[in-house]
Amino acid sequence: MSFSDETEADTRANRIDPVLAAAGWGTVEGSRIRREVICPGRIIPGGKRGERLSADYVLIYRDQKLAVVEAKRAGLGHTAGLAQAKNYAGRLGARFAYSTNGLGWYEADMSAGAEGDLTGFPTPDELWGRCFSDANKWRERFGAVPFETAGGKWELRYYQHRAVNAALEAVGRGDNRILLTLATGTGKTSIAFQIAWKLFNARWNLSGEPTRRPRILFLADRNILADQAYNAFGAFPSDAIARIDPDTIRKKGGVPKNASIFFTIFQTFMTGEGQPSYEGYPPDFFDFIVIDECHRGGAKDESSWRGVMEYFSPAVQLGLTATPKRKHNADTYAYFGEPAYTYSLREGIEDGFLTPFKVRQMASTIDEYVYDGTDEVISGEVEDRTYTEADFNTRIVIEEREKSRVAEFMAQIDQRQKTIVFCATQEHALRVRDYINQIKTNPSPNYCHRVTADDGKLGEQHLRDFQDNDKTFPTILTTSHKLSTGVDARNVRNIVLMRPIRSMIEFKQIIGRGTRTFDGKDYFTIYDFVRAHENFNDPEWDGEPIPPEGDPPTPPGPTPEPPEPGDPPEPPEGGEGGDPPEKLRIRLADGKERGIQYIAATTYWGPDGRPMTAREFLERLFGDLSDLIADEDELRRNWSDPDKRAHFVALLEQRGYDADKLADMRRLIDAADSDLFDVLAYIRFTTPPKTRSDRADAVRDDGLADAEAEMRAFLLGVLNAYEAVGESELDKDKLGDFLTARYGTLSDAKASLGDVASIRRAFFDVQRDLYRQ
Repeated sequence: MSFSDETEADTRANRIDPVLAAAGWGTVEGSRIRREVICPGRIIPGGKRGERLSADYVLIYRDQKLAVVEAKRAGLGHTAGLAQAKNYAGRLGARFAYSTNGLGWYEADMSAGAEGDLTGFPTPDELWGRCFSDANKWRERFGAVPFETAGGKWELRYYQHRAVNAALEAVGRGDNRILLTLATGTGKTSIAFQIAWKLFNARWNLSGEPTRRPRILFLADRNILADQAYNAFGAFPSDAIARIDPDTIRKKGGVPKNASIFFTIFQTFMTGEGQPSYEGYPPDFFDFIVIDECHRGGAKDESSWRGVMEYFSPAVQLGLTATPKRKHNADTYAYFGEPAYTYSLREGIEDGFLTPFKVRQMASTIDEYVYDGTDEVISGEVEDRTYTEADFNTRIVIEEREKSRVAEFMAQIDQRQKTIVFCATQEHALRVRDYINQIKTNPSPNYCHRVTADDGKLGEQHLRDFQDNDKTFPTILTTSHKLSTGVDARNVRNIVLMRPIRSMIEFKQIIGRGTRTFDGKDYFTIYDFVRAHENFNDPEWDGEPIPPEGDPPTPPGPTPEPPEPGDPPEPPEGGEGGDPPEKLRIRLADGKERGIQYIAATTYWGPDGRPMTAREFLERLFGDLSDLIADEDELRRNWSDPDKRAHFVALLEQRGYDADKLADMRRLIDAADSDLFDVLAYIRFTTPPKTRSDRADAVRDDGLADAEAEMRAFLLGVLNAYEAVGESELDKDKLGDFLTARYGTLSDAKASLGDVASIRRAFFDVQRDLYRQ
């Protein structure tokens, strides 16, 4: 077989695999070769995915990914795969990238920048020595402990692998404060588990010698988070893990000490009889402490939680957070230092590990309120001023306003989908819960529940039921602050914002309630009644919503001003339930509630994750179409042929124009009943769009005259489906569906219409007629 006849599979089997095996890869203890799917590709509406990235060979030694090898068939140049290898090595954090066609080998050092041809492939030990010139006994001990993958049933994602190794590298070199910053939904608890697994089994501890197993503390600020972590650590021996809670302390007469891994919340540690519970442990009791959601206050100088962390200052402390460094959490970064590893929300969405989203902006005629003397004052005193969003449900309550908002989003959502509603206070969350249950279409008494600090254990049970994807109820939860962080509910499809979000940190956390992936979940939707979408203008925003439906709405009347500095801060978790005694309560005059109107639209977002006006979005599409097609005739030729049309649509998808975005384009140019061809032709060439009915009628009148009666009847059915549904009915794979729907079997279809080639030709010809003009 000549080189030109070899496939890539031939080259890999006959040329590349033997070279790697001869160097000891896969045979030397601790070495592995993996074909790794680096990321599945961005989720695209319609059950599709963007480009999947998959490395031909990842060379792993002692659980460190040292190199990537990209293979090409022997008939290509041996450096043809170098760009891919470098891309994959950069993502995986591998030191070396190799490109080969089995005849020549090329090496690139991703750290030193050196490149060149290779004469002999390095062994695992040789590559290890080049990657790690500094001696570190713990690196090798950690590497000797395999990751816990449930017997190979799953593998760590590439960023999780990097995060674990980055933390262990820091531990090995003696760092005592470590920070990992990863977007919500990327598996920070799983990362903490793998770190603990390695530390536990390598017998690392503060003494520096493997004389005993470490004592590890997982510290959270909510029971639900501590419970989630406790359950996630189930692979450890049952006698190695312990939950520290008030009941346990009471039963034992003190804090438990006979375990290796402990789970608790700050509140439990800070309470006790006579002294805080944490003082029941010596300061050097714990070797390693994981602080979950560490941005929430544990590192702040002024926080009482800081005392817990300082008490256990000898321990190595690992902070986990989803929020990049900002002025609001700068003290967290000052305490822990710069992150050992960062994986952003944008990266998670682009890689396809997180779900994209769209934002529905909900502006109304009652976003502000000025008392005009016609409404009834039920309680409190009216001030001569404009009440803005920050005042509602904290200083002023207008029940008709809140009921109308609930009715508006309930009319827009699929009421079968799991939804979280964020309210201003616990009392507000209670009223919204009641409004939802009063207008819901589902008869279940458990359709909507409130989950706030005041709801205690019953609220926690409602949350657990909501998280259970096998359970339908509760379908909607209302909350104030309690569910803004750390709650793992994978199938959330809607997030409704009914209170202002003043902090970018909290905004990202709330967005994170919907980003977790779930089968059949192409995106989730944020219904924004409070202009929270303006956070996307922040230069540090890093998540890209999927675009959507029209220009940002402007509420009728004056544009709301941002809250004044004197506005009261949002109540803290667990304390927002107490209402001021003279809260102003207004009943709208008769007829005003019926006059409340809403303007809804969805902001478009560019490739850089920044907001775009509809005009800017159309200009971008115009530019991309200019790159893809030269003139209208070329667009017509591409669109008239099902194969070429499918290829053209794929090119649009690669540039970010999925089916949902293109459907939105129809609405933007007021062409909802037009073919996508007409939408693109209008945007690119300003050709007036025709409706699908216009096109189908033209073919019915002139294009089927020569067809025999049975074929004419069949093609009329195709045209009817096209007119009703759209150009997707003209896809090549739809032909078989049409035939079986009308005739039952392909044999019966052939008996009525002729051979398959004739049927196919007629199906293609009718499409050329559709787009002839």
